[in-house]
Amino acid sequence: MFKKLFKRKEETIFAPLSGRVIDIEQVPDPTFSQKLVGEGVAFEPAEGMVVSPVNGEIIQLFHTKHAIGIRSETGLEILIHIGLETVMLNGEGFTAHVQVGERVKVGDRLITFDLDLIKEKAASSITPVVITNYDMVQSMEKLSVSEAKAGMDLLMRITTK
Repeated sequence: MFKKLFKRKEETIFAPLSGRVIDIEQVPDPTFSQKLVGEGVAFEPAEGMVVSPVNGEIIQLFHTKHAIGIRSETGLEILIHIGLETVMLNGEGFTAHVQVGERVKVGDRLITFDLDLIKEKAASSITPVVITNYDMVQSMEKLSVSEAKAGMDLLMRITTK
């Protein structure tokens, strides 16, 4: 009798921004705080740069450059949404450094943005980082970091189903 063994895959997610890490429930937008988009964390950015939190592929880049989606090598899909209600800026203050389909590694620069402009014109600079296909997650350990450095500090450990 043969038994097929399925190996769970582990994924480490690094901080995509430098700044203060906050609970997703504290995001002042119910779409994120109620986890309607996915599970994760959020950042109060200290600087205007987003780097890749995983090795993977860019699967989505909003035309306004305020949000980006990445599929990790294990298949997790991560959305990084820079600020709240930043779609209204229509791309002002955002520069993308990658394109859809491009392969990226942890720490690769994805988007730079004018943090002062976002603080002035958007609802908030708080940046949610969520796993949008959370149904793939067997377990998630959010590491207790209060301040993180982009591309350097480990944010989450995830085991996929």
